[in-house]
Amino acid sequence: MSALEESFRKFAVYGDTASTGNRMTGKNFFKMCKECGVMDGKAVTSTDIDIVFNKIKMRGSRTINFLEFQLAMKEICVKRFKGKSPEEALQAVFGLIEGKKPSNVGTTKATKLGGVDRLTDTSKYTGSHKLRFDESGKGKGLAGRKDLKVHSGYVGAYKGAGTYDKTH
Repeated sequence: MSALEESFRKFAVYGDTASTGNRMTGKNFFKMCKECGVMDGKAVTSTDIDIVFNKIKMRGSRTINFLEFQLAMKEICVKRFKGKSPEEALQAVFGLIEGKKPSNVGTTKATKLGGVDRLTDTSKYTGSHKLRFDESGKGKGLAGRKDLKVHSGYVGAYKGAGTYDKTH
């Protein structure tokens, strides 16, 4: 197996556990063109990649095989390397792809530590949840979950409760 076909297979199975590596989706084709430098944003744009992929694939199919991939590269190489002969341009494009494999740059990494600590930090709680804990982070129990009635004779939420005797 050539280095080019090996790279094709690695990109074909990327992100798809059911893939055998014989057929590549448009998403993976785009990823390969972007990561290998075939798509430079000037001579070859993302639109060009999509157009060539849809032109090469069989009608009704969502994937291309290795032979169709080579045909797609023949179309792209002429745009990518203007001034070179089609054969030289094709070899230059294949040179960009050979030996490459998909990278995981930009993917989201899971945090190893602090996940539970971050969620249980009561100092960051807001709203009604904030009322359930005291300053130390200890729960207030039933008093933090329910509004308990005060039978003092004063209207609820009255700020001057218990001050009647102190004024006379």
